[in-house]
Amino acid sequence: MISYKQALQILKKSSIAIKDDIIPSDQAVNRVLSSNVSSPTDYPSANNAAFDGFAIRSKDTRGLNKNNPKKFKVIGCIAPGNKPVSKKINAFEAIEIMTGGILPVGLDTIIPIEQVKWDTKNKDKKFIIIDQNVKKHLHVRFKGSDYKKNDLIIKKGTIIQPNHILALTTLGIQKIKVKKKPNILFFSTGNEISNNTIIPSWKIRNSNSKYIHALDKSFLFNFKNGGILKDHQEKKFYSCIQNMKKNNIDIIISSGAVSAGKFDFVPKVIQKFSLLNSFNHVAIRPGKPVLFAKIKKTSRVIFGLPGNPISSAACFRFFVKPYLMQILGVPNEQPIKAILKKEFTKKKEITRFVKSKLTANKNGKLELEILQGQESFRVRSFIHSNIWAHFPSGKSSFQNGDIIDCYIPHISNNNII
Repeated sequence: MISYKQALQILKKSSIAIKDDIIPSDQAVNRVLSSNVSSPTDYPSANNAAFDGFAIRSKDTRGLNKNNPKKFKVIGCIAPGNKPVSKKINAFEAIEIMTGGILPVGLDTIIPIEQVKWDTKNKDKKFIIIDQNVKKHLHVRFKGSDYKKNDLIIKKGTIIQPNHILALTTLGIQKIKVKKKPNILFFSTGNEISNNTIIPSWKIRNSNSKYIHALDKSFLFNFKNGGILKDHQEKKFYSCIQNMKKNNIDIIISSGAVSAGKFDFVPKVIQKFSLLNSFNHVAIRPGKPVLFAKIKKTSRVIFGLPGNPISSAACFRFFVKPYLMQILGVPNEQPIKAILKKEFTKKKEITRFVKSKLTANKNGKLELEILQGQESFRVRSFIHSNIWAHFPSGKSSFQNGDIIDCYIPHISNNNII
């Protein structure tokens, strides 16, 4: 039996190649960017107004004050979407401008409409009165002040989210290169597993399949349900592994039948293949009988998850998800740090993944509560948890106040809390 760290090292050495795909940027949510995206243009594309008001030349206001005001003639109006004004603008002339309107050449500052004083003697509102020295560049959005041409917008390896879609669309980027979604074929195993809603006491509902299928809507893979493998269907499992390439399957995941029981056939079937890197049993709880294997001379891998629901969920989270992130080029996940509220003990050589609750105290610091009911069959504590706490091997006792690494259970984007 190997440690969790050793298992991660084996996964790291066992990457498979995932090809790229070019897709419309507005359809890229939860896809992984496979190359950097840079701005094709300056943004804003021209100097424009940040407020509704009047554009003038700041130098025309030098020396002006309440005792020495000056009338500025209003010669036009610019709305967003209007073509830029090209005519020459003379001294002491102003143009009314709306937010987003392009600032005419020669004008360099904007007086907000709320601060404008009209010449009351002129009923047509053709003149405004300025009685102060107005600074240059007031209320102006400058060309390229947000992005200059060729500025980096989004880094390779980023999981695209709606805020990225907004930026890409704003900058006119219609297509981007992303990683294809790996195709996962999932099997539940065991005569006891049933897809029926009403079952006798000796049967178990097929919840692991439903859980992992639910993840593909916001995660990084395409899910294909292989159904339930009965205890006598070793040959079917062998055939599915043999035909992974033919059926365009990148990863096979099974749930159950990975331990050392009489009907636990998954390890026996996998050993019939020539393997490059593999492990079977890791010093963790929950999920010790977890299995991984990369088939030699192929770009195909197999995960065998335990059958208990929480063990299966934990092993997917801490083995399959890191592997998916790795092969898609997503940067290493960074844990959330939280303060342990009560002491926790475990066996020194075991890594524990613990169903927990993360809250903020009155000072805004994150605190970690270990929930009751950590057994791998207990779903109640999983429902009430919002975080996995990670207690690494090499230490058996953790005290109140210790800083603990924590991981969001399900979310796809590892940089989002």
